Amino acid sequence: MTVNLRRPILVGGLGLSFALWILDSWKDSLFQFGELAVLALAVVGGGLWLFKPNPNQAIAFLQKLPENRDTVEDAIASAQVAVNQLVTEAPTHPALPELQEQLTQLATDMNRSQLHVAVTGGKSVGKSSIIKLLQANPGISSSYSLQFQETPPLFSEASSTSDGEILASTDGADYVLFVISGDLTETELQAIQQLNLSNQRSLLVFNKQDLYLSDERAQVLYSLKQRFAQTVAVSAVPQPLKVRKHTEDGSIQEWWEQPAPDINQLTASLAQVVQTQAVNLIWATTIRQAYTIKTTAKNYLNQQRRDRAVPVIEQYQWIAASAAFANPVPALDILATAAINAQMIVDLGHIYQQKFTLDQGKAIAGEMGRMMLKLGLVELSTKAISIVLKTNAVTFAIGGILQGVSAAYLTRVAGLALVEYFQAQEIAVASGSNLNLDTLRQTLQTVFQQNQQVVYLQSFVSQSVKRLLPDNPAAQISVETPA
Repeated sequence: MTVNLRRPILVGGLGLSFALWILDSWKDSLFQFGELAVLALAVVGGGLWLFKPNPNQAIAFLQKLPENRDTVEDAIASAQVAVNQLVTEAPTHPALPELQEQLTQLATDMNRSQLHVAVTGGKSVGKSSIIKLLQANPGISSSYSLQFQETPPLFSEASSTSDGEILASTDGADYVLFVISGDLTETELQAIQQLNLSNQRSLLVFNKQDLYLSDERAQVLYSLKQRFAQTVAVSAVPQPLKVRKHTEDGSIQEWWEQPAPDINQLTASLAQVVQTQAVNLIWATTIRQAYTIKTTAKNYLNQQRRDRAVPVIEQYQWIAASAAFANPVPALDILATAAINAQMIVDLGHIYQQKFTLDQGKAIAGEMGRMMLKLGLVELSTKAISIVLKTNAVTFAIGGILQGVSAAYLTRVAGLALVEYFQAQEIAVASGSNLNLDTLRQTLQTVFQQNQQVVYLQSFVSQSVKRLLPDNPAAQISVETPA
């Protein structure tokens, strides 16, 4: 549900004025009754607190604009590393030609003399009218040409494009004009927050100010600037005014006049931005685009690596299951198969360009085992698997079956946790074996929770039993979806 925040300063001002009037009217009585005076002051103080700007609604902090080309070139180089690694590991990937073309284009784009300005906002706020007026005003900049792009309307239920997708489409713009026609609503504020989180510079344009009375217009503008300092007020298409003229013969003539558009504040702000920040804005756009290319290449690369990693994990989970089944050990000692897990870690590290020796793999396997014990994952998984196995008393009674299934499950969880951990790291070749144990612990817990659903456990146990007891007709685990 959309919460409309229109005229908060106006409402707050009226409430505060009323409270002050009460205080002034009763001041003589209040001086005679100290307790009432204190109460009245508390009411006024409460009004001030109630109507102050909500810190939770503050606009997100923007990173500084890049100040030199080195920062931009570093971002492009980082994207190049990701694309090159994708070329190495998946040379026939269908996305490579487009990524390489985009990367080549960045070097040209960072030197362009055209500033891209996106104009966005809700429906019927005047985006098209503002663009027409700005295009007809060539005096904004002499050194940079301005290219305007209007987005589809935000907050439209009839639109097939989500607000997030519309705002994401401004990523290639150097500057954004966010047009509104009154005080900020909650949805508008959230949209501006999203732009700021992507480090997108923007200017809030309060259009249709002519629809407000002079005092109310000033209060709305004050409210907007309290939340967003980069705010200007304009009237792109002012409402017609009725003009009445009294003639000498006593008759009255009336007609309608169309006032001239007023976008002086907007053109002045744009001119200042172009003059002082144009190069830095273009560099910031280049960095955002480089980051997008890098992220896209990394996602493709992670998918390629995951496709290679999952079979490795499955191979070692069944090796661990067979070892524990053939040589049963107490539940808490299941992770004693460290040699198996260590080799899996070495093989996964090779896929993710993390070069581990077998001794390092053993150390990591031991650390992950201790993590599982401290987090209670061994006990939780053993209990859950035991419950599933008990659906078939014959199978449950077979010695070592619980240990075998548990070993397979915990080995799988450890492998998937490492995959998730590696995927979150920077793209690097032979980057070494330094692991962030706190991050790994959090990842391990998250992966365990994701693989604890009852239906998944039932399916995994059934698959494990078939692996361990392929010739036992009684080894059938019923898989039932809980109500």
